[in-house]
Amino acid sequence: MKKFRKFIQSPAATVAAFVLAAGLLLFSSVGGARAALTYFSETYATRVQLFDIGVTLVENGEDISWRNYDYEDADGTWDENTGVLVGHMLDEDGKLILGKPYTEELSIRNSGTINHYARVTVYKYWVDENGAKRQDLDPGYIDLHLVNIGTDWLEDESARTVERTVLYYSHLLNSTEVSALFADKLTINGEVAYVTSQTTAADGSTVTVYDYDGAQFIIEAKVDAVQENNAAAAALSAWGEQVTIDEDAGVLSLN
Repeated sequence: MKKFRKFIQSPAATVAAFVLAAGLLLFSSVGGARAALTYFSETYATRVQLFDIGVTLVENGEDISWRNYDYEDADGTWDENTGVLVGHMLDEDGKLILGKPYTEELSIRNSGTINHYARVTVYKYWVDENGAKRQDLDPGYIDLHLVNIGTDWLEDESARTVERTVLYYSHLLNSTEVSALFADKLTINGEVAYVTSQTTAADGSTVTVYDYDGAQFIIEAKVDAVQENNAAAAALSAWGEQVTIDEDAGVLSLN
């Protein structure tokens, strides 16, 4: 314990903590904030007007990523943006405090002009300083606190892995409407500071290594939507998921 206390008070520990925080921002800009917004398969693309559909990922009340068909552009391009999740999560001094719950309120907004049903896939994992995924580190230490599960949001438990969670919005999301939150807090478990392993140095001595030293955590959110018209068939085609749609009530349920 004395050795660990000396470590966390040393300049090297300060650099490691900063690398963790900087990695959060840097690598989020590459993969952590991507809302890979897929709407429907080619089969169903011909059955609706493309320019009518759009969806936006909302973080703490701010639009972060979106993909909307630009109906004013005759060449059929998309108006899209990939932002950075948790870009404003850190304190003013730029330090990440392990064990502290940070506000991370995530929802989606229908930024198109037609109603749709939506799905969100959340990924969390660790990477090294070069951006390579660390399969040996536990995503469970990245605690994105999910809310409204089983009511506004339904989890596909058959698709759950240690790093992936798949959620379906149970209500028809009307044009311009914002969904209920699916997450509200993000905490990096303080236990990561105590996870160690033993290795052998060149001189044959045993060295204690802090497994998460220099690691960087990633949060990704992928948003998909299918149009209201013939939604159950569109969901099966686009998502490969059999859902039941109560068209009168505007309610989606998982089979």
